[in-house]
Amino acid sequence: MTPADRLRALLAQPGLHVMPGCFDALSSKLIADAGYPLAFMSGFSVSAARLGMPDTGLISFGEMLDSLRSVTAAAPGIAILADGDTGYGNALNVGRTVREYAKAGAACVMIEDQVSPKRCGHTRGKQVVGREEARMRIRAAVDARAEHDILIMARTDARAVHGFEDALARCHDFVAEGADIIFLEAPESVDEMRRFCAEIPRPTMANMIDGGKTPILPPAHLEAIGYQIAAYPLVLLSAAIAAMNQALGALRQGDLAARPPELTFEALQAAVGFPPYWEAETRYRVD
Repeated sequence: MTPADRLRALLAQPGLHVMPGCFDALSSKLIADAGYPLAFMSGFSVSAARLGMPDTGLISFGEMLDSLRSVTAAAPGIAILADGDTGYGNALNVGRTVREYAKAGAACVMIEDQVSPKRCGHTRGKQVVGREEARMRIRAAVDARAEHDILIMARTDARAVHGFEDALARCHDFVAEGADIIFLEAPESVDEMRRFCAEIPRPTMANMIDGGKTPILPPAHLEAIGYQIAAYPLVLLSAAIAAMNQALGALRQGDLAARPPELTFEALQAAVGFPPYWEAETRYRVD
């Protein structure tokens, strides 16, 4: 079964699928080991982890593609939905992004309608291209999909720029162009979320960002509204930064008891894959 087939099978099942965000090989491996069937490779998180920089269009196509290869290799059994930003250029660039993400093992690529350089969907200063250009990006992505087995998630950030009605109209455009999953970023009320899901005849995704513009709802409520995917793109990154800062502070103060919870060395070895390595190693041992 291909990565895209795994995602199609998930979307064919009833209910809401909770999707944590990953940013490197270890985080994607932990998501898979925890039993999640899908993960989202977040541009916000990759930019932070790889560059130590904000999600403001600073990370390149090549860097994102390299990170994607690491993420999919570390978690081959789950579906990875990968952030393709604006497609990194014109419609032909969008096509290349889709093709290369498919080759790298992504089950789905997200293409959005922001002006390049883009920025995180819940931060200030966003701009979007016109509706026709937004539509052409998704048309190019869908055309490239015909050559490779990958799904297309179409995203609009127009809610913050032109209002909900324009954002919803763009979502209808994306459906008409053949996108597989629709993502209206940063709706600002439950009523907007409910109307979006009611009007769009495709699987829809909710983006749960603590402190963002969208109401944070329990998974059961999101499912009742009509969402099929709930993304939590920053939970692992935020938890990791908080734990590392706490550990660094405790070490500086010499208060080892103040360190956050840690794995035992045995558990740490298991988490990064030593036991299966040792087992495989016995096959090639020379006595």
